[in-house]
Amino acid sequence: MRKRWFFLDRIQSQNWLIAALLGVGMLSGNARAQPVSPDSVRRALLWGSHYAAHTLLSPEGSSRCDYDLVSAQWEAYEPAWHTGQVIWGILEAARATGDTSTLSAARRAGEWWKTLEIRDHPFLKGYFNAIHGAEVGNLINFTTLADGAPGLFALTRATGDASYAEVATRAGHWAMEHLYIPKAGLMYDLIDPATGEILKDKSPHFPQNKTLSLTNVARPNTEGFLFADMYRHTGNSRYLQFFLTQCDTLLRYQWPNGLWMDFHPNKADVGRIHPRFNLWYAESLLVAYELTRDEKYRLAALRTARAVKPWMTREGVIYYTNYTDGRRETGSICGSAVAFAGLVWLKCRQTGETDFDEHIHRAARWLVQNQLPPHHPDPNLRGAFLETWQKHHHSRTHLFVRDIATAFALRFLAAYLSVFP
Repeated sequence: MRKRWFFLDRIQSQNWLIAALLGVGMLSGNARAQPVSPDSVRRALLWGSHYAAHTLLSPEGSSRCDYDLVSAQWEAYEPAWHTGQVIWGILEAARATGDTSTLSAARRAGEWWKTLEIRDHPFLKGYFNAIHGAEVGNLINFTTLADGAPGLFALTRATGDASYAEVATRAGHWAMEHLYIPKAGLMYDLIDPATGEILKDKSPHFPQNKTLSLTNVARPNTEGFLFADMYRHTGNSRYLQFFLTQCDTLLRYQWPNGLWMDFHPNKADVGRIHPRFNLWYAESLLVAYELTRDEKYRLAALRTARAVKPWMTREGVIYYTNYTDGRRETGSICGSAVAFAGLVWLKCRQTGETDFDEHIHRAARWLVQNQLPPHHPDPNLRGAFLETWQKHHHSRTHLFVRDIATAFALRFLAAYLSVFP
């Protein structure tokens, strides 16, 4: 029987509560990163993909998103991009394992995604009702569209049904025409779906009394490399040029530390770093390198990939909150960041870099050994990959195991199995 849990070092007191809730034993230990058994990776992919298909996705097809261990309730959070990532994870797992029994669930999710296309608004027709939800409320967030779109293009490639990619392409075309700021090379983030207003001087991400700069309301927005996928789907070179222009903007705004601290959800004033945001940008730069073989994109992505390495503990944990001075807050474990970092490191390795192997294996081992088992007493968690996102709202504490931990883990482990078969 395989060892079920990977023991963490320097566990803080709050993590003992997490261990008790999940039924996990957490003791100190030190394991050297080694390649993970292919059988263990395949088993993790099968457990995780069936969990994604049969538990994460609702009967309607949308992802249930975040599961709160305290209340035992699901809470929606940017469902369009979460659903798109779940689709992508299912497809990658099916490719890697040969188990195609989950593909009908992926198609169901794609059909739900298509229903969000805006068809009758006089200004927004063709765009996509990618509501953020949670603290942002009922505003359309461009990156909610862009982050979810790769799964739709992947679904079109897997099924031959062009309708999934075409919905994403129409929405991206609308955004290119209406949200882009040519002089700055940025795109506005938020739109009110009721009025069609593009938020240019206000944002729920910032206090109402704060005077906002352009970089508070607009970003390079290359997450999900939407316009690269639009180009690959249509062959329209205009989309490729737009994507490369976006990536050139990334190069201008990248800090010497390899990150993009000018843009939320990073917070330059306190040096706080979001665990996935910078990885999205690095991944898009690697796509630009694939399309052009221009070294400037690869080198910029490498700066980010190397900047992320110190965030990982020797056991393979990445926490939600890290700082530019090297500090970290250890209250929330970010399994999705472990998987996403592993994926970006793996892609950097495939460009010829050799300094990522230990961290790649460390990420794979932590994910496999901390996956919640298929006989977990809570049926909402059977086969999930671990994430422990703590949030405090009024007098309540929330402790979330997030769907994106599974979505990113499936993508990474499928790629890992391809490289280390």
